[in-house]
Amino acid sequence: MCRSIKTLREPYTPTVTDADVQAAALQYVRKISGFRAPAAHNAAAFDAAVTAVAAATRTLLDDLVVRGS
Repeated sequence: MCRSIKTLREPYTPTVTDADVQAAALQYVRKISGFRAPAAHNAAAFDAAVTAVAAATRTLLDDLVVRGS
């Protein structure tokens, strides 16, 4: 989908920072929306989407159980 989004789970990435999660969320929202930077009238929706995707990503990573680790 978006080549600049890295895999953020073990064993691919031993530690995941909030900056990693935020960057992935931003790339995802950019890809889905088709906007690199939204117009002023779409900025709130864009920012809310990045925040929601980052929260969902963090929840997913926190809840995943990786076998053998």
